[in-house]
Amino acid sequence: MKIAKDSVVAIEYQLHLGDGKIVDESEPGEPLEYLHGHDEIVPGLEQALEGKGAGESLNVTVAPKDGYGDIDPDGVEEVPRSEFPEGMELKAGAILSATDPDGDEVDFLVKEVKGDTVVVDFNHPFAGKTLHFEVTVRNVRAATKEELEHGHAHGEDGHEH
Repeated sequence: MKIAKDSVVAIEYQLHLGDGKIVDESEPGEPLEYLHGHDEIVPGLEQALEGKGAGESLNVTVAPKDGYGDIDPDGVEEVPRSEFPEGMELKAGAILSATDPDGDEVDFLVKEVKGDTVVVDFNHPFAGKTLHFEVTVRNVRAATKEELEHGHAHGEDGHEH
């Protein structure tokens, strides 16, 4: 079976940003499983995998616009120190989480601590970066009716919500 919309795909991958230093990868023996055509992986990688089959390996370079997007200057904000829990240690480079108005958890980077304010960056860490994937397709199968209804792969052992 070839990768197409509504297929469940299992891939092993490594990601670097052009310098060869791996910044993300699947766990050995535990491929990433996703529902193809449902925006679960970056668009550039999904497009490159279309039509591939189990056992195929490829190197894919994804431009920022087809990856995590360009850096959004509005994603960098100065937040009053008082907005953070009292006693929380804030250091430049720390990655923290907050809850947005919709109740979703959002990660952000502390860029700088300036007295009574903290400069935070809500851009994805790979925004503005060209992504270099080394990918091997391990499995391709048709999605189940339940996976299509839920909009994501459930894996071999099923899935509970």
